[in-house]
Amino acid sequence: MEFLLRYFPNTAHVMASVAGEHAAVVFWILLSGISFTLLNVKGAAVTGKTENIMVIAKIAVLVVFIIFGIEAVAEDIPATQAEFKPFFPKGVSGVFIAMGLTFIAFEGYDLIATVAEEIKDPGKNIPKATFVSVGVTVFIYLCVLLVSLGAVHPEDMTSWEFLGKYQETAIVKASAQMMPGIGVFLIVLGGVLSTVSALNATVLASSRVAFSMARDGWLPDRMAAIHPKSRTPHIAILATGAVFLITAVVLPVNALGSAASIMFLLVFAMVNLALIALRRKEPSLERPYRMPLYPILPLAGFVINLALALYQIVFDPRPWLFVIGWTVFGLLLYFSVFERRVRGRKPQTLELESPGKPQTQNKFTIVVPLSNPYTVNSLIDMAAALAKQKDGILVGLTVVQVPKQLPIREGVKMAHHSKPLLRAAEKRAAELGVPFVSDLRLGHSAGDAIIDAVRALNADILVMGWKGFANTRDRIFGQITDQMIRHCPCDLALAKMTDSEKKRILLATSGGPNATLGADFSNGFSTLFHATVDACVVVKKDADKAEENAALQRIEGSIAALHLKGNTGKHIVRANSVAAGIARAAKDYDLVVIGAAPPKAFKQMLLGDIPEKVARHSSSPVIIIRKWQGPVSGLFRKLFG
Repeated sequence: MEFLLRYFPNTAHVMASVAGEHAAVVFWILLSGISFTLLNVKGAAVTGKTENIMVIAKIAVLVVFIIFGIEAVAEDIPATQAEFKPFFPKGVSGVFIAMGLTFIAFEGYDLIATVAEEIKDPGKNIPKATFVSVGVTVFIYLCVLLVSLGAVHPEDMTSWEFLGKYQETAIVKASAQMMPGIGVFLIVLGGVLSTVSALNATVLASSRVAFSMARDGWLPDRMAAIHPKSRTPHIAILATGAVFLITAVVLPVNALGSAASIMFLLVFAMVNLALIALRRKEPSLERPYRMPLYPILPLAGFVINLALALYQIVFDPRPWLFVIGWTVFGLLLYFSVFERRVRGRKPQTLELESPGKPQTQNKFTIVVPLSNPYTVNSLIDMAAALAKQKDGILVGLTVVQVPKQLPIREGVKMAHHSKPLLRAAEKRAAELGVPFVSDLRLGHSAGDAIIDAVRALNADILVMGWKGFANTRDRIFGQITDQMIRHCPCDLALAKMTDSEKKRILLATSGGPNATLGADFSNGFSTLFHATVDACVVVKKDADKAEENAALQRIEGSIAALHLKGNTGKHIVRANSVAAGIARAAKDYDLVVIGAAPPKAFKQMLLGDIPEKVARHSSSPVIIIRKWQGPVSGLFRKLFG
């Protein structure tokens, strides 16, 4: 309306007289909002080009303003210096209030990350664009602030009081004092461009956030729809535009702007905490950009953002009421509708290459997840030993883990990296004379994709590697491995492997269903690699001859009961700790095969105390065997030990 009042006053007065001044403002809000919402539906390319034109134009206008301002400052330097004394006329507390209120003006750089799906090479370009945008914005703001305060000399007040009095039109009033008529026109036009470009960018970014939330189940599914021609999330864009227009028309602008600043401050505080949490929970995650001075910077960011948000209560508590109300509304919606909805959803996975059931039907099926080229041969050797024993088939499985913010089909572009693993596994299986098929899947979670493959193939056993340690304290074996131990619906062989000979096998067993599967592995190694197998038992260090003889009889009974083949020996280990005794004896063997112990009441013991300690501390390769007992018996054991 400022633009119309200054340059088209007759039009502005007619509109105000017919519909009223407020209705005229609402009309222009609706017109601009609807226009840019429809522009966003056309596509990110069109929206981006329009945004670029408007941003370049308004920067050019600001540069003209700064040049005239510098000239005005240079003409009367003493007067300019007087405008900056005192430097903090309202004290330091006023600076904190201003920082909180104006934070929304700097907030736009985060919009870059929200459109990551539509950016080429996001790992490189997003950090670069963020730093450039923040640097340019801060530089231009400081220049505009300097010339606005230093070049404007009202007679009855200071320059900062003058600018505060006219608020959003202050820069127009300032330009009128130091620029010719055409310059004022440019500044007013620049203000219009700044407003509509901010609107355009907000609709673009907010709609992508809504689209991602809908795709993940946090908003209605319709908002995740893609327009068949423009390939834009048109429903999310229209819904975002509608929310924007309603809030802009109904709510007071000043209070809404202050509330928006508070919400952004709180969001950015949580982002800093989230960064620390991700570094701790996912230390091995690939990060194209790593924050320097970690964790000092994120901790400082959290404290400063939170302090600025809380300090706004001193200035005006009303925006905080809006923030609290909006947050409570979101939490109620989350817990009453979307949390239960997402919890019941199946994980998103997609088959690219799968043998399907025909090739594996009526065959003992061994699924081998492959991710490390250095352990492919060892895992295939172990699985092949069991396949020979069971006349089974190997399924080499690779999973392309797709970032959660990307559609699952985006993983197709990354799938070619997994092909060499499958080819290497197929070659090794052919050398050992074992049937082999490939299975390539996409998944937002590698663990969920593995479990889906096991179910789809009706697998009998999952054979997977383990590096020997977990990256974080809240995991026992590792994120994916822990998930397999708890939830994989088939037998499991967890291997801490090295690419070494398999001539001497130590079988540690105390009977039970795990021992039978362990014996199958041992017999397979004996047949395929001509290995010797020693069954072992641990007795106390001070055990007498009678206890030793009893232990020998138990070993002989196990050998007979398990139908161990080949050159099977007996090994008695003297140690007060069973785990320490087996780990020490393992030094003389190429491989240790040990069955998982019955579950205990302690959650941290996934496979039993003894097998976990042996696997962690043994210097030799270790295979832990766990027979799947089914969900019912598994639940019974969990409840009653």
